[in-house]
Amino acid sequence: MIKILVTGANGQLGQCLKDAFLAYPEFEMVFATRNDLDIASKSSIDKIFSQHTFDYCINTAAYTNVEKAESESDAAFAINAYGVKDLSEACKKSNTTLFHISTDYVFDGESSIPYKETDKTNPINVYGASKLEGEVFIQEICDKYFIIRTSWLYSQYGHNFLNSVLNWAKEGRSLSITTEQTGTPTNANDLANCLVQIIKSNSKDYGLYHFSNEGEATWYDFAKKILEYSNLEKTTLAKTNHYRTFARRPKYSILDNTKTNKNLAIKNRDWTRSLQSLIKNTVSNL
Repeated sequence: MIKILVTGANGQLGQCLKDAFLAYPEFEMVFATRNDLDIASKSSIDKIFSQHTFDYCINTAAYTNVEKAESESDAAFAINAYGVKDLSEACKKSNTTLFHISTDYVFDGESSIPYKETDKTNPINVYGASKLEGEVFIQEICDKYFIIRTSWLYSQYGHNFLNSVLNWAKEGRSLSITTEQTGTPTNANDLANCLVQIIKSNSKDYGLYHFSNEGEATWYDFAKKILEYSNLEKTTLAKTNHYRTFARRPKYSILDNTKTNKNLAIKNRDWTRSLQSLIKNTVSNL
């Protein structure tokens, strides 16, 4: 039986992976929360790898607060870079294939066409820099790895833009959403299914990949579709180009999925269709 470790199991992608793997009893799953495995602790990593032999490790654990990372850079790097380094060494030692989730924020956003895996990285905030350093450690240490960069993740679980907009609308708040950034909202359930498909295919085409839903949007566009598909269109929604944040953010961060489509035989849904499906089948029932 194939044994798989999922770190960060309480996060939105971790919970989506729990759902995605339910249909595949042939996999023995170990879903580790932070209490089970603290990726910032080498001893915690070594302990779980001494207790189990894993075929795959899917690392969804991350420091993801882009704003706080600017003032908590040590914490961001401890998890996103040095923790990933220790996890990579454990995977290498145990001959475990590592899946690692990275981000579109490794780019500076100065492009006008979708970013390919081969494009130059140039993060403009601490979060992006910490995630990029984690990528570098994996490539230096591991032979068997898939680094998957994704963008604007949302799901029915946890704290994300989808759930925030729904909560604000239900509270009767007027929304003012930025048009300054362009990217691709990506359903974490689609990403989870992508990871399952790669494992099921037993692919050995290791390396760096991009996975997002297809199409492009601003955060305003994203909010508008959330309200439309949730029948909350009476909510007051306004555009703004004065979105003040502590952390700089790439203005354009669309990812090119061509390599993933070709090498891993993965199909990507349009972001609007994926969002509509999720709201219809899951969010509206909560």
